[in-house]
Amino acid sequence: MYKRKFPVTLDCGLDLIGEVMYGKWKMRLLYFINEGHKRPSDLQRKIPHASRRVLNIQPKELQEHELIAKTIYPQLPPKAEYRLTEFGKSLIPIISTLGKWGDKNQKRLQKVILNRTSKGLTPKSQLN
Repeated sequence: MYKRKFPVTLDCGLDLIGEVMYGKWKMRLLYFINEGHKRPSDLQRKIPHASRRVLNIQPKELQEHELIAKTIYPQLPPKAEYRLTEFGKSLIPIISTLGKWGDKNQKRLQKVILNRTSKGLTPKSQLN
């Protein structure tokens, strides 16, 4: 069982959102579920660099934080689908704004990330 090194801080909005959204693929999962990619296999195709393990764990965490819900259909073969809750839908405009900011600043961000990599520092994206 994972044991935290530091206690959870719940008295600041930034800490709260960090606690809920921490995880490399969570924003993409929410975005793609909103776009209609609701089945786990669809999400695996949309995010091919994410491992199956991560694509099992992070949606479960999103469920625990009440951002998505999972429906399992009683059929053979088994079928499961995710959907955003109303709470999860409230994050989509924020995720879209962050994506647009990233697109607008793509060249600069690529430059600083590549510069960091060339200095032998690990990009944060490789730490998850």
